[in-house]
Amino acid sequence: MSVQVENLEKNMVKLTIEVSEDKVGEALKAAYNKQKSKISIPGFRKGKVPMAMIEKMYGPEIFYEDAANIMMQEAYPAAVDESGVDIVSQPTVDVVQLEKGKPFIFTAEVAKKPEVKLGKYEGVTVTKVDTTVSDEEVDAALERERNNNARVVTAEDKAIENGDTAVIDYEGSVDGVPFEGGKAEGYSLEIGSHSFIDTFEDQLVGKKAGEEVEVNVTFPAEYHAEELAGKPAVFQVKIHEVKTKEIPELNDEFASDVSEFETLAEYKDSIRKGLEETKQKEARRSKEDEAIQKIVEKSEMEIPDAMIDAQVDSMIQEFAQRLAQQGLSFDQYMKFSGSTMDQMKEQVRPEALNRIQGSLVLEAIAADQNFEITEADIDAEIEKMAAAYGMEADKLKEFMGDNEKESMKRDLGIQKAIDFVVEHAKERAKAKSKQESDSEE
Repeated sequence: MSVQVENLEKNMVKLTIEVSEDKVGEALKAAYNKQKSKISIPGFRKGKVPMAMIEKMYGPEIFYEDAANIMMQEAYPAAVDESGVDIVSQPTVDVVQLEKGKPFIFTAEVAKKPEVKLGKYEGVTVTKVDTTVSDEEVDAALERERNNNARVVTAEDKAIENGDTAVIDYEGSVDGVPFEGGKAEGYSLEIGSHSFIDTFEDQLVGKKAGEEVEVNVTFPAEYHAEELAGKPAVFQVKIHEVKTKEIPELNDEFASDVSEFETLAEYKDSIRKGLEETKQKEARRSKEDEAIQKIVEKSEMEIPDAMIDAQVDSMIQEFAQRLAQQGLSFDQYMKFSGSTMDQMKEQVRPEALNRIQGSLVLEAIAADQNFEITEADIDAEIEKMAAAYGMEADKLKEFMGDNEKESMKRDLGIQKAIDFVVEHAKERAKAKSKQESDSEE
């Protein structure tokens, strides 16, 4: 096998790969063995027709497609290794020559990893994020916890208010004719949730259990049922019960019921610490994102379209996997959302480009700083992964090959680059003008 490398525009490469005629013969024989059980010729039992007879009747081309696939599956990976090109996309393949008794020649156009001309990456200026937790935020968190632990009880002779739950029967009609899906019995409706159309819930406020109410509403112009869209409707509503929330008092007893702490003061301190940790993590992520984006803007690289296409496909596959974990297929999502594949690809393309650019500059920083990834670093990462998977670290290590370890080294190098950039970034309290920022950079 021989490989020729031709550099094209925008970091695209054409590999011209030639496979010897001996290999062509072997691949044609393999293709024959694959197909012979499906070929029937009078005078021969199925699967027993000689290869020469089949070629005589149908021409040797009958085996070319399978033979080409067999040779490309073997030759392409070997050609990539021999070329030394760092390939970052799937190949676009074209068969140049395939003929019995001659070498097999095909080309593969691929994207190669772009070179990065790094801009300034040490001491970039980022916006300082305030991580202070106010008393109001602590009180709001406590109020949410109180509501989460509220009891819903039936209130006798109580007029409905926002926040109450009304247990109702209802039946709706348009022009005096009941419509499908417009009837229910014993339905629990939280008033103020806006789960029903128009002013339905508002018209129940002030009413009591035992009352019957005529509710007049209008369906939205873009309602999902076309036969109801934009039309006025009347609902006959019977109120059976009014339920209200009993919110627990904010005291030491409440704190001990919902937490490990004995006093409200301790519980509030715990909430404050939790909010501070959350804000600090968010601030760290914000600092990372802003710093990396600024480095990207100051750096130079030419991203091939095929590399972006590959990242887009990967992101859509990740999204489909997340949907599957939620019990929803990708096709179902596309149907519900009314999106097309082309629209989705266009939607995620900017984020795909951002990911590629960020990854490339971080790899370049790791190389520039010559970060050392030790066996201890790898072992520590394997320990973390093993804990996440509920496995023993030694067992996990057994399953990992050289490719997986190299990928882990790359990821650890990127993380060291992120840490370096964040640690050396300069924080400013508020956004400055572009002219001021440029002068600092």
